[in-house]
Amino acid sequence: MVAFPYYSSGDLKVLEEQGEAILGAFRARGYVCEEPSVLQPADIFLDRSGEEIRRRTFTLTDPSGRELCLRPDLTIPICHQAVKTGTKFPARICYNGLVFRHQPAEPHRPTQFFQAGAELLGLADRAQGETEIMTLTVEALRAAGLKDFSLKIGDLALFGALVDALDVPPQWRARLKRHFWRVGYFEALLGRMTQGAASDAQRLLGSLGGLTENESRAAIEGLMDLVADAPQGARTREEIVERLMEQAADAAALRLDPRIANVITRLLAVSGTAEQALTEIRALTKDAKITLDAPLAAMQARLTALQSLGIASDKISFAARFGRNMEYYTGFVFELWARDKEGPVQLAGGGRYDTLLEMLGAGHAVTAVGIAIRTERVLAARRQLGGA
Repeated sequence: MVAFPYYSSGDLKVLEEQGEAILGAFRARGYVCEEPSVLQPADIFLDRSGEEIRRRTFTLTDPSGRELCLRPDLTIPICHQAVKTGTKFPARICYNGLVFRHQPAEPHRPTQFFQAGAELLGLADRAQGETEIMTLTVEALRAAGLKDFSLKIGDLALFGALVDALDVPPQWRARLKRHFWRVGYFEALLGRMTQGAASDAQRLLGSLGGLTENESRAAIEGLMDLVADAPQGARTREEIVERLMEQAADAAALRLDPRIANVITRLLAVSGTAEQALTEIRALTKDAKITLDAPLAAMQARLTALQSLGIASDKISFAARFGRNMEYYTGFVFELWARDKEGPVQLAGGGRYDTLLEMLGAGHAVTAVGIAIRTERVLAARRQLGGA
């Protein structure tokens, strides 16, 4: 397969028909179709989407010196456009178009593909919004001709509620919440918090962390000036300074009680059918003498909503570690999976991202939840099942 795939007229016709069927399901629920520009300001992606997308984004500079990019997804452009145009909320917006991503680990994969999706912005009732998006996604896949698929769900807010309920030093809470889905890195972070400074570098950071914020920043920037030629990778100087300040604060703080670290580790190990996961988490919270009533009730409501759509309970899995690969997600996340001729394939993914519009300049918090569907993968799954 070449980097930019050639679509036969037959494939294009089927993809267009399938795309129209998906958009038809969206429009039936009151969603209005929009088409953001293919060229987007690079900073709105590079600053907000996370490392996974940053390293896969095609960037360029226009004749006036502005840094642009080929849109690697459509959620951020839709939200950016809503902020710029002063869209009235709640807003229901859908789309279907090409997105572009570099595939460094899989050079045989296409760097452009079709993405259809829907964004529900500014609906005050979060539970209602999540149910609407889940319903919309299921209806869209069925309208496209795919009947057999499974769901994987998670909830960043559940882990956040656990951290807030435990006796965790305040300066560590945000770090734990932001990185819990990063396998390997999170374990090392939790180990540093539990064991304290173990190396000369960590002891140096610990001494810096005992200073005031301004003193710590000045010291770290001074050290960076001394090693100005050191490679920085894809991160900016400011990002490196912020990261080192966080590590300094960690190293200077009190150690985390190993019993608390064990509760965190046990929660992140929960994985299986969603019903089984609920039972395990309730038992864990009882053992730890904490309550997570609100996020667990929300999880139960989502399961009930999915089952009312005809999704069998054994088709719904939950992983406490599941956070997807976009840094803007803030709560409930989900993916839909099926099989193509090569094996399991992710068809769609989405969730809640309540801070994104404010980060893009909205001036106030705007609730948001959405879904993105890889239409070519839907077609491949349909063909595997003999439906196209």
